[in-house]
Amino acid sequence: MNDISSKLKERVLVEPFSQKFKMSLTGIEAGYARVEMDFTPDMENIFGLAHGGAIYALMDEAFQVASNSHGIMSVALNVNVTYHRPPEKMSHLIAEARETAATRRTASYNITVTTTTGELIASCQALVYRTGKPLPFFTEG
Repeated sequence: MNDISSKLKERVLVEPFSQKFKMSLTGIEAGYARVEMDFTPDMENIFGLAHGGAIYALMDEAFQVASNSHGIMSVALNVNVTYHRPPEKMSHLIAEARETAATRRTASYNITVTTTTGELIASCQALVYRTGKPLPFFTEG
């Protein structure tokens, strides 16, 4: 798990998408990931609230890391998001993805986004397809 964790942390650090949103991977274990970001003004929608896409992006990053934390390349099949309330401006947001069930070919995850005070912003159920292939950056030269 340490090799997988280290490689995933390295990849998130250089991933263009996570850099765009200034996401930070702050926790990783087998089947679990914690990713954080600040809700900044450039993430606002037409109403001045957090754009759902920004919140989803944070959830998806945690989902990506948690579902690949076993070293098997996994890709999303289905994601169902519920937005409970908008965060306050400049809130620090925390997404946690937890594996709830896994088979050889699929795995399910519960994902939440909360503020540092524990206020629930969004929740999600997600399903991945486990390809059976090792993560490609373990086989690169």
